[in-house]
Amino acid sequence: MFLTTDNNILWRRMGWGTLVTLCLVLIGICCLDERIYMLTANVNDWNLWRILGQVFDAKLWLLVTAIVFAVYGLKRFVKTIESIKNRKIQFRFMDILKETYVKTKTSNAFLIFSSVFCASVLVWVLKVIFARLRPVFVMSGQIPEFDRFAWAWHSMPSGHTTVTFAGLVMIGMLAPRYKPFTWTLAVIVGLSRICIGAHWFSDVILGAFIGMVVADIVKWLFMKKLAKA
Repeated sequence: MFLTTDNNILWRRMGWGTLVTLCLVLIGICCLDERIYMLTANVNDWNLWRILGQVFDAKLWLLVTAIVFAVYGLKRFVKTIESIKNRKIQFRFMDILKETYVKTKTSNAFLIFSSVFCASVLVWVLKVIFARLRPVFVMSGQIPEFDRFAWAWHSMPSGHTTVTFAGLVMIGMLAPRYKPFTWTLAVIVGLSRICIGAHWFSDVILGAFIGMVVADIVKWLFMKKLAKA
């Protein structure tokens, strides 16, 4: 969203985007969150929302992208050994690992995993800092005991939304022709978190923005390092 095709970040646009997002979050907290929750209350039992919540869980995102990256790295490792054999040169094991790492760290698999991993860490830290109570507890009046590290107090930002946007936006940048699909899917996942009562509107807005920014910055940093290499 804020990254050009030649890998430059539009910092001014990102600044305006941050300002707009913060305004939407504040408006949501002040007057929209509860209203939107009530509007979506009649669709909160749809099985589709539950399925999306399971499929796009942050932990599952991490697991799947880590496995894909590990498999890709293993394939590169095997190809590196075969290449060394074909060249008939002597290589130490650490040299093989180093060559594999150089070829792997610029792969799409690594970029997607890095985006998801960074988003997961950041969103968990923010959840602990904000410690916002989830709407399902607020609207039901069943307020649990305050615990900064408990699921009930991890409403802001939405973890599913943040990590899904980080992963799908990165995929969209790496495969531009799939961008309309990845963005649409990311928005639907964010909407599903509101519909099941797990997050407020403002939680999802903030999570979506953070995910987009993380994807942009991860790609910018790694491609910048590659250009210098």
